[in-house]
Amino acid sequence: MPKPISQKKTYSIDNLPKEKFDLLDEYIGGISDKEGSLIHILHKAQELFTFLPMEVQLHIARKVDIPASKVFGVASFYSYFTSNPVGKHTISVCMGTACFVRGSNKIFDKLKELLEVESGETTKDKLFTLKDVRCVGACGLAPIIMVDDKVYGRVKLEDVEGIVKNYKDGE
Repeated sequence: MPKPISQKKTYSIDNLPKEKFDLLDEYIGGISDKEGSLIHILHKAQELFTFLPMEVQLHIARKVDIPASKVFGVASFYSYFTSNPVGKHTISVCMGTACFVRGSNKIFDKLKELLEVESGETTKDKLFTLKDVRCVGACGLAPIIMVDDKVYGRVKLEDVEGIVKNYKDGE
């Protein structure tokens, strides 16, 4: 089984926008308990950069005055954080028991084939990131896929191409 997205190699990006670092610094500067707010800082950084490349994690460690290993540890422990570039849209397939029993694994396989990616990967055109998630808490609508914050319930295998096409056509 492939590693979860949060445990894949941390990317290194040399040319990140200074303006985003400035906004992050301003956010960190407004916090009194910086170390105790590490998760909030990481959320803000991911909101600004869309993912947490190595340079951003090191920057946070320096600004908060904590070891980089602590930042890396928190960023890799929580599945919300990603150190990998993500697409414009994130497609999440619920693999909880109810969804799995109703065929979410086949839907997931169809998406992997259609998008030509594995779980946690981003398409070459940077339009989609595909993720498998444990449960979205709407078992009555199983099987479920989410595209960004939009929930698609009772998805059938034949619905998958149309859902993806809607987002491709919207570009």
